[in-house]
Amino acid sequence: MVAAAEKLPPFDVEAEEAVIASILVDEDAISRVEGVVAPEDFFRDQNRWAYEACVALWERGETINQVTLAHELSRAGRLDDVGGIPWIARITTDLATPVGVEHYARIVKRDATYRSLIGIGSQIVQLAYQGGPDLEGVIGRAENLVMSVRDAQRTGDLVPLRDLLDEYWERPGIDAVNVSSIGAIRSGFMDLDTLLGGFQRSDLVVVAARPGVGKSALLLNFARNAAFAQNARVAVFTIEMAADQLVHRLLAAESGIDVGRIRLGQRTELEERKLMTATGELHGLEIYIDDSSVVTIAQLQAKLRRLAQQLGGLDLVIIDYLQLMHGSGRFRDNRVQEVSEISRGLKMLARDLDVPIIAAAQLSRAAEMRQTHVPLLSDLRESGSIEQDADVVMFLYREDMYVNRDEWEEREPDAIYPAGLTKLIVAKHRNGPTGQVALHFRSHVSRFEDLMVLEEDTA
Repeated sequence: MVAAAEKLPPFDVEAEEAVIASILVDEDAISRVEGVVAPEDFFRDQNRWAYEACVALWERGETINQVTLAHELSRAGRLDDVGGIPWIARITTDLATPVGVEHYARIVKRDATYRSLIGIGSQIVQLAYQGGPDLEGVIGRAENLVMSVRDAQRTGDLVPLRDLLDEYWERPGIDAVNVSSIGAIRSGFMDLDTLLGGFQRSDLVVVAARPGVGKSALLLNFARNAAFAQNARVAVFTIEMAADQLVHRLLAAESGIDVGRIRLGQRTELEERKLMTATGELHGLEIYIDDSSVVTIAQLQAKLRRLAQQLGGLDLVIIDYLQLMHGSGRFRDNRVQEVSEISRGLKMLARDLDVPIIAAAQLSRAAEMRQTHVPLLSDLRESGSIEQDADVVMFLYREDMYVNRDEWEEREPDAIYPAGLTKLIVAKHRNGPTGQVALHFRSHVSRFEDLMVLEEDTA
């Protein structure tokens, strides 16, 4: 008998009955506990049914007492199941005072959470028994199961405007210095930061372009600039290239040495000194790199939550690139739905971790078919939900990708060939203006630089 009792899941019948009894004798009690505990949190069926009936009465604006509760249970065909009117009378009589109903509600919620953990433990056991070659995937799913319990405790509620205004003035701005926490994340490009106000926490930012324009280099520049100027903690997921290739690009951008020479190990004595200096500059940056060739939303969530816990928070997440990620597997035969699942998952993760996520995205060939070649939102490849979920969508456009120097000089004899001239087009900005920013791309060293020009959007 003792062994059997030890295996019973956690519950407290007295606390459950105290919640219901308090509601029956105190008309304000239901409003104090409805946001704390839900019907499914009650272990005993009759307690769950009674609480459910109380909530139904409250939502209809009706008085809650022994008579109305009995009538509501009778309508649902459950009055006899709970023990009838004598049961309702007993729990009301046994309650000494309605004071402390929130305390009882928290006990009910706590035990329900413990029961959830027990169920999740069983699921994790099954995952482990099933095993398979994807160990990281299994660990990721297990971590997400545990985190789902944590997330369930974060119930939203109505917040007074005065509190939100206080938070606004307490939050560090983009130019704040000597603060313990980082507010907006600066891109490192003056005109872009002026236009966006920096990358805001909980935002999903999509940087899209055709292959070879420089979106991967731009994202690395964002990572380096934030880590260098703001001591930001940055996670970089480079699905398309290996970690050593990323290091070559960072060293090239920092030292000004051709990335090809760095990759091949060809360097002069002067270049050697420059590389050593660049290595010293980069060595102290809090940039964390993952070059897994296959990353699912579940794995990304697990890795970021683990890193955020280790570091005490994250400031920026970079993903290169979105369409190389995988979803949950529910939409294997429908890539559009899978990409929609991924973009929605990234937005939810940005809010959950309170961190800006910047993801590169591939554009369709539609831009190349137009005469101007300038990207449009409709060019986002494989899913319109990317535009819907993103808070900011930026396009990279370089005219020198479509016109060579000879063609340009023949067509525009009095104009300078726009080698490396890049338009960063902010096509969507959920919380601010759109516009265009001019940058210069030095492709041989994978570095973007300011041109000190800002074109206002006149639309």
